[in-house]
Amino acid sequence: MPHEDPRYLLVQARSEPSPLYEPYGGGTHEDLETFTAGVPLDDLALGLPEDLAHALRSWSLSRPPGGFTARPDLRAHVKQGLVAARRLAGHLGPPWAVRYWDERHRTAKWVCWGCERLHWEHDSHGIPPHPVDLIVEGEFRFGPLRSDGFGDFFPDDPAAALDLSDGLVAALYGWADEIDTTLNLEIRDREEGKYDDTWQRLFHEGRDLARRVAHELGPAWTVTYKGLVNGGLAAMTYVEWQGDRELPA
Repeated sequence: MPHEDPRYLLVQARSEPSPLYEPYGGGTHEDLETFTAGVPLDDLALGLPEDLAHALRSWSLSRPPGGFTARPDLRAHVKQGLVAARRLAGHLGPPWAVRYWDERHRTAKWVCWGCERLHWEHDSHGIPPHPVDLIVEGEFRFGPLRSDGFGDFFPDDPAAALDLSDGLVAALYGWADEIDTTLNLEIRDREEGKYDDTWQRLFHEGRDLARRVAHELGPAWTVTYKGLVNGGLAAMTYVEWQGDRELPA
C-alpha cells in the first residue's frame, strides 16, 4: 500500500549513543544540516530488535569524537555502518525514509527498504513492488503467503524481499507441503473425519507461523492469518499482527 508521508531519518555516527536523527523544528529532509534532533534507539515508533539497537549504538560510539585519522579504520567503520543502515531500512519499511551518511566520501544516500540499494533520490525507482500487508493462508498447491496485487508466493521468493530466517522459511514450506499431502490422502481414502485431527493441528500451526512472520518482519508490516482453505475444517479466521502486537478484531 502507498505511504505518502514517510518519516525521515538520517543514520550518521556522531560518537553519541544513537546515530539516528530527524529534521529539527521546521527543517526539511532536503537539508542535511537540519537533521539535529536525535532519535533514541528505544523509541517505540522504531520497534528495534535488541541486536540491531546494539549494533547501531556500538557503531556510533566506536567513532572517535574527532573523527578517524587512519583511512583503513574509516573504511571499515563506513562499511559497518552501511550494514546496520540497511538492516534498519529493511526493518522500518516504507513508512520511513532512511538516509545514510558516508563519512569517507562525505555523501548521503537513501537506503531502499526493499532492494537495500543506495540511491541519490528518494524512491528513485518508485515504490518497490514488495508486499507490506501479508496474509498467511493454507491452500492446496498454493504458496502459504499472499498479498493484494502480489498473488500467492513462497517465503523465500526474492521478489518479495522479506528476508525471513531460514528456520521460519523451512517451517512455512513444511506447513504448505503437509497441507498438500493431507488433502491428497483425504481424497485417496475418502473416509469422513479420518484427518480432522491433522487439519486441526495444521490450522493452529498456521496461526503460530503467522505470528512468527509478524515478529520477524516488525511493525512496518501487517500480517493476517486466514486459516485453511482446504480440508475437513475449511476453517477461516482473521487475526492480525503488527510486529509482536495483536490487533483488535
